[in-house]
Amino acid sequence: MKIWKLLVRYSAIIGIAVPLSAAPAHAQEYTLPPGGACGAGSALCPDLADSQFLTGKYIGHDEPSLLFYSNQPGAGNSNSWQLRLPKDPPVQPTDAGTGGTFNFQLHPAFWFGMALCDTMSAPAPGTRDCKPDSDGNIADSANPAAPDYIGKHAGTAFVEMQLYPPGWVPWPASAIINGGSSCDATRWCAAVAIFSLLRNQNTGQLNNSACRQLVGDEDFNFAFVTRNGKPTGPPDPTRQTIAGTFTPDPQRDLFMNSGDLIKVDMHDTHDGLQVVIHDRSTGRSGSMTASPGNGFAQVVFDPNATTCTSRPFAFHPMYSTSGEHTRVPWAAHSYNVAFSDEIGHFEYCPKVTGFNGNCAVPNASDPAGPDADDNNCAPATDSTLVNISGCTGTDTDFDGPPYLRTWPGTGPNNDADHQFHPTPIRFASPLVKGRDNYERVAFEADLPRIETGCNRVTGTGCTNPPAGAAFYPIYTTGSDSAGESERAISGCAWQFGGTGIPGTQQTFGGSSTTEFGSLLTTPYPFPGGPRFLINNFRNVLPRNPCTGED
Repeated sequence: MKIWKLLVRYSAIIGIAVPLSAAPAHAQEYTLPPGGACGAGSALCPDLADSQFLTGKYIGHDEPSLLFYSNQPGAGNSNSWQLRLPKDPPVQPTDAGTGGTFNFQLHPAFWFGMALCDTMSAPAPGTRDCKPDSDGNIADSANPAAPDYIGKHAGTAFVEMQLYPPGWVPWPASAIINGGSSCDATRWCAAVAIFSLLRNQNTGQLNNSACRQLVGDEDFNFAFVTRNGKPTGPPDPTRQTIAGTFTPDPQRDLFMNSGDLIKVDMHDTHDGLQVVIHDRSTGRSGSMTASPGNGFAQVVFDPNATTCTSRPFAFHPMYSTSGEHTRVPWAAHSYNVAFSDEIGHFEYCPKVTGFNGNCAVPNASDPAGPDADDNNCAPATDSTLVNISGCTGTDTDFDGPPYLRTWPGTGPNNDADHQFHPTPIRFASPLVKGRDNYERVAFEADLPRIETGCNRVTGTGCTNPPAGAAFYPIYTTGSDSAGESERAISGCAWQFGGTGIPGTQQTFGGSSTTEFGSLLTTPYPFPGGPRFLINNFRNVLPRNPCTGED
């Protein structure tokens, strides 16, 4: 069905009228995943601790992350970041895999995150209040009899301030498939996405069937960052429309150029968490506040109801500080304040069976023929700029471009790197309340959640780097390139890719094995008592080796 027909179908499902004049110019063919995008494996969604319990199948994403810790009040609810948006190389990609590598091939998104209150979310929805901006919410004991047992934790959501690279399949495809995250042919955009889990982890009870069909078990509020701070469509998971919520508007949304230096502020307000982006290269700004006035809402957890309802809700940060104990109890990662890159969602495919279809022929990623992860594909005809087809399912055998020497700093020399690889993501360590540095950092990779041969109870078969990967990217430190803009990131800058980025200073051992450290066993609430799972490699440093400046 064409997209204008899908708009009618989708609006009929959720009871909202959508004018046909709102239909985008591109005419893709795809179907809406039942139960929401997260249940279908969208790369937009955080990993759950145990997706098999909910869906009966594995759903996971590769999210190498950098976590920031500080005991200073405000560290968990107010920070600012400097970021240099990466540029794509001069040489465009080809279906044969012989050209350059663009950002959309390496990551459908990367993001800054923070834990939030949501009393209707896991671990025990509807049973406990949540006082915003308070470490009184910390509860991560593995003892069910303890007052701070993790199953007694206040309901928790997680916000990702996501940035989407240009050049490939446009929104609203990202609401439907794993990738296809471009707002524009050449410009970046950003969105506030707030994720909740509608499940009682202590009993295993799920929400009513109407909600499970409409928004899924892991739902999300969503709004693009706009120039006037007002969403272009309803963020409420029960009222989202494709033409409004998930279709970017270049007249209203904040679009940014590759290479721009931006500042991201994330802080609590009376009305809810506010995200503000200042583009220091162009002087433009945008914002979004997770407030009832902007249409943000929590889905009501009522397993006995016959209809799905939501109510206006102000999402506030959960914690005062940020550390090892400020967790999201249902997430695979152990983070609160964090940066993460979303990788492993692109494989070459010169011929696909249709939008959201499968790969039909051998390809540069799988020359022997398509395999099980060559799904959620999109044809080149739907691209905004780069004329290649591709598949965006989770790369479970680690053979796509994100697991090759296609990252900045991995070329045989600087000239080849510049011609064929993008510039690195560069960002400064966040500043608490825009002033003070976080005291410590941690590297964390959720590879155990992704590796099919990994036993997440014993750790057997959990490897770093993962089997099949010719390369796994890491965080290094350096300095921003003053030649890219009139303004540069102040002080030390984190960068992501290989160790050969010009000006690199610290490599933390120079490999993913040394950087991301040892296996981490974490307790999670579960029916009958806690379950101990190995979901991550984590390496906590005793200090912050790359302090930032405003």
